Amino acid sequence: MTPDGIEVCDNLRGLLRHLQSTLDKRVAVISGRAMADLEGHLNLPGLALSGSHGLERQHADGREEATELPQSLAAATADAHAFAADHKLIVEPKPGGVALHYRETPELEDIVERFMTSSAARHGLMVQKGSMVRELRAPGRNKGDVVRQFMTEAPFNEGVPVVLGDDITDEDAFRAAGDLGGAGVLVGPDRSTAATYRLPDVAAVKSWLGAAR
Repeated sequence: MTPDGIEVCDNLRGLLRHLQSTLDKRVAVISGRAMADLEGHLNLPGLALSGSHGLERQHADGREEATELPQSLAAATADAHAFAADHKLIVEPKPGGVALHYRETPELEDIVERFMTSSAARHGLMVQKGSMVRELRAPGRNKGDVVRQFMTEAPFNEGVPVVLGDDITDEDAFRAAGDLGGAGVLVGPDRSTAATYRLPDVAAVKSWLGAAR
């Protein structure tokens, strides 16, 4: 699947809208995707969002903030495009970085890892590891930092965090949830994780969340 190949079904959108109401807006989506991408796919006004692994954030009251980006990001993005073209990789530009997806060519993992590590050192960036993807991004927040930030603000500070995720990048958020008295829920196959609980797939997530109706 390519980065733009996702589709948010009306059933899930309706479920999120219901949870927003049931939980007094204590629902947030935290993603590595750009915030504009999230808004376009979800189309849920008033939903708290964080994109680009925490470099962008939309508060529950609609306020937006973004981390200042280093000037070297443009050169790093250009290098990533050239590398991707040479190796037939999928490149995904982001507001806070650039990602190389190798899901269709998993044998290139080590080559991608070496290139991204070298490029990060050269341009003063960091490498974000994900499932079949490596991303060059500006240093700064991660998903765990975003969980902690949301939990200091209304309306989230009236509860404890429960974080659902399926990616390696969600581990920071699982740890933050546990530190704050909540829990992480890993979605997908079992693995070493900071999450306390696990659901086998997206269908199980929908069923579990739907039980809150």
